[in-house]
Amino acid sequence: MMQPLPTPTEIASAIRNVPDFPKPGIQFKDITPLLADARLFSGSIDLMIGNFKPGMVDAVVGIDARGFIFAAAAAARLQAGFVPVRKKGKLPYHTHEEQYDLEYGTATVAVHVDALKPGSRVLLIDDLLATGGTAAAAAALVQKLGAEILEISFLIELKFLEGRRKLQGHSVRSLVSY
Repeated sequence: MMQPLPTPTEIASAIRNVPDFPKPGIQFKDITPLLADARLFSGSIDLMIGNFKPGMVDAVVGIDARGFIFAAAAAARLQAGFVPVRKKGKLPYHTHEEQYDLEYGTATVAVHVDALKPGSRVLLIDDLLATGGTAAAAAALVQKLGAEILEISFLIELKFLEGRRKLQGHSVRSLVSY
């Protein structure tokens, strides 16, 4: 018998706040308790993929590093390919790169030049939407490869940072908001 999907409240209760990590003033959202609970982890994947079923998505793109956990599981469930978007210098083959702004400085993400075929239907997944810079850069890479983003899905959204503004024009789903 299938268990009911977890509620946003159940998911939120499994996410641990760790104050002052990795630096003072940051409230780190620790997802490891959620990952350790089979029902919550599996149910989170089901909720993140929403109404998509096998055959509707060609590839699930996951963002380095915690997004890989959810994206790979979603890809398996959707019988789709998994494509990693990694930090610059971590992929072994020819890449496209996209730079984005951080609070102090910039960062760059990359994807293999042949990771997606033009016209591929993509679900983009990460664990956390904060300022939106990483997700916007990943979305730009997907579009650079000629693929279509069906949705961008997050486990957690920090609404006060207004990251959705950088993802305008995309359908965005988040399971838990703070």
